[in-house]
Amino acid sequence: MTRALLAWSSGKDSAHALHVLRERGDVEVVGLLTTFNATHDRVAMHAVRRELVRAQAAAVALPLVEVEIPWPCPNGAYETAMAAAMADAKARGVEAVAFGDLFLADVRRYREERLAPTGLQPLFPLWGRDTRSLAREILDSGVRAVLTCVDPRALDARFAGRAFDEALLAELPASVDACGENGEFHSFVWDSPQFAAPLAVATGEVIEREGFVFADVRPAAAVPA
Repeated sequence: MTRALLAWSSGKDSAHALHVLRERGDVEVVGLLTTFNATHDRVAMHAVRRELVRAQAAAVALPLVEVEIPWPCPNGAYETAMAAAMADAKARGVEAVAFGDLFLADVRRYREERLAPTGLQPLFPLWGRDTRSLAREILDSGVRAVLTCVDPRALDARFAGRAFDEALLAELPASVDACGENGEFHSFVWDSPQFAAPLAVATGEVIEREGFVFADVRPAAAVPA
């Protein structure tokens, strides 16, 4: 069985990739790999708090490999941080890295090129799936998520903080990918079939920053009534 890290963004595609890999049975996911903005202590783009990602890792009973990146983050700094993480993973017996990518060929090619010198195998368990069918499969499996980031150039800002559910899918414009694969939106998963129990969270402030709209997801107890 192949021992793999799973690139974990905190969103629905990562969560479903974990579910698919565990169902397949030929890959043992031995940890989650997440990059954190060291300045803001959040996942890049998804803007999810580190404490919530740690709670996700605990819910799926996997260690979390935390990769620190600066802000702003030049590509060279990102690649240096990731190379160090890959070398450490290789030394610990990891054989592959799995990604929740769906169809962006340039993204896949970049990952393959960066992993090639490391000897780690890239895995893409969701690759090539019809995204509208996949979105419904994700919901049917029991994944529950909230939109944490919206690109208002592609999707109305009012979708920030919305639940990722059938109602949202029905409202998405035809120009928006059902899984947000083109960057239209990003999400945070608070429950999935792999979680030991749902995470108690609530949506707080919604703000616009650097051209994107972010909904702050917090532990439920931290949000005033």
